[in-house]
Amino acid sequence: MKTAVIYSRVSSVGERQNTDRQISDMTAYAESNGYEVVQVYSEKISGGKKNAERVVLQECLEYARANNALILVSELSRVGRQIWEVLETVKNCIDSNVNLYFHKENFSLFDENGKVMPTTAIYISCLGFCAEMERENIAYRLNSGRALAIERGVKMGRKTGSVKSKDKKAQEYSNVIKALKKGKSIRDTAKLCDVSVSTVQRVKKEFCL
Repeated sequence: MKTAVIYSRVSSVGERQNTDRQISDMTAYAESNGYEVVQVYSEKISGGKKNAERVVLQECLEYARANNALILVSELSRVGRQIWEVLETVKNCIDSNVNLYFHKENFSLFDENGKVMPTTAIYISCLGFCAEMERENIAYRLNSGRALAIERGVKMGRKTGSVKSKDKKAQEYSNVIKALKKGKSIRDTAKLCDVSVSTVQRVKKEFCL
């Protein structure tokens, strides 16, 4: 049976977002198309982060290369928000002969004969550009609304005392700090402490571990 891996991502580390729906949709797609899902990679990190900072994405790509597995992604934006980062990932996949399937767009890098789709770069660039334009429009509307609220005297920003002190963070993430000091990897620490990879990376950087 053909093998596949699932890559899922959400930006929020809170309870409002999770990757369950993405994984469920991709699992259903795999089953209906004769693929066995052999690995599932879930990441809680902003899509605006550079590829090199996305540890789980890199692990997913490495596994797919080594095991000739199809990578299933729910939509283009899960790979990245910046079009150049998305194109870099796509190029790496093509160079390594790794197929990547975007479920929402119903599009894969290679056709049924294993040939690169000739319109791949153009198609992904157009989709990415449209997505970026939409995000910029949303940001513009949010900033305009914020400016208007400030003019009307509405207080913006966090409440006084809401920013955590370093001592409080050390107490809250004591398990993370202990695991890192023991030499655990970032991903192992995230799993062990039930936090996101980005949280472990932030703690590691802040406490110079």
